Amino acid sequence: MRRLSISRVEGVLAPYASGFRLWLTERGYRPSTVEDQVWLMAHLSGWLDEQGLELAAFSAEAAERFQRARRGRYSHPTGSRALRPLLGYLRGLGLVPEPLASESPAEAIVAAYREYLLRERGLVEGSIVLRARVARLFLAELPGPIEAALAQLRRGDVTRFVVAQCGDGRRGMAWASTLVSGLRSLLVFLHVTGRVPVPLAAAVPSVASWRLSSLPRGLDRDQVERILASCDRVTAVGRRDYAILMLLSRLGLRACEVAALTLDDIDWRAGEVTIHGKGGQTDRLPLPGEVGEALVACVRDPRRDGGCRAVFVRAFAPAGALSVKAIGAVLRDACDRAGVPRVGTHRLRHTVATELLAAGAPLTEIAPVLRHTNLSSTAIYAKVDRGALRALARPWPLAGAGT
Repeated sequence: MRRLSISRVEGVLAPYASGFRLWLTERGYRPSTVEDQVWLMAHLSGWLDEQGLELAAFSAEAAERFQRARRGRYSHPTGSRALRPLLGYLRGLGLVPEPLASESPAEAIVAAYREYLLRERGLVEGSIVLRARVARLFLAELPGPIEAALAQLRRGDVTRFVVAQCGDGRRGMAWASTLVSGLRSLLVFLHVTGRVPVPLAAAVPSVASWRLSSLPRGLDRDQVERILASCDRVTAVGRRDYAILMLLSRLGLRACEVAALTLDDIDWRAGEVTIHGKGGQTDRLPLPGEVGEALVACVRDPRRDGGCRAVFVRAFAPAGALSVKAIGAVLRDACDRAGVPRVGTHRLRHTVATELLAAGAPLTEIAPVLRHTNLSSTAIYAKVDRGALRALARPWPLAGAGT
């Protein structure tokens, strides 16, 4: 069927058609997608007239009925996501009601906990996600009603939960550490907000571990160069990904720091970049020439949305900054292209530290580069310098000596 143009949108949605087209264009949608969405708007307007339904009464159930009606007549766009842009626009105008909150009492607590971690503790999104996961796991084990169960929570309940989660052997040490630290944080929140009458954070058992027992693993320089070379810098996406990988592999930035970088953070004249790190920490780092050139090539893309100040933006609509998760995906995709086993962004951070150490830099100089507020966080890299450790090692007694 021939698609309806903007002039054919009739009925209740007709006054909003031109605004919808502009709204889509400003968010980076392609012309063909804009036409699809306006076409969908025309169909919805006609369907509302047929049903005698007011916009203010367009609920989630009505949206599903509309989609079912379209599936029998049209092949595109009919998916569950097709209505999201249109409904987002109409809700922004206050014409369509927001979906009713269907969160459970436990989810309401998790939502409040997330807000606490963000506003009061200053945690980054990745840490908040992990702690919210622990919170959901713990609250799901409590009997209903949840508020009553929390009011009666005892030390033994906390201990049993940790033992049950960590004692089955299915999860490793890293998860156990995440669980106990997240549970302590949750119990502090539940106590200070009055949901749990007594402080129970101290009831969480500790995980048997030894500080500095693991060895940080970096990548070989050849592997890093192959990862960088895998980016097709002829394309805008390739230049963007190359700049991301340069920041990770040359400056040792965390994924959250790369995602948070804005155009205002780069001082081109001074050759410096402002990094927004963990816990609200802000640092200025020198910008190496090769990293600066990669950033220039990235931000000069003429298709960038002028209203978005983020350095790294999405390649597809809706326009906006890349998420922390997307930064990690850029590295994983580059590893696949380069034939290198997949690694996380922190492995490139380890690579920067071990290369600095191999070049003779002392730990006191490596710590500011990694933006460690405590030198003990950098001390783990001392174990990578095997040459220096060899001079300290005492010879092992020969077997059978003295017999």
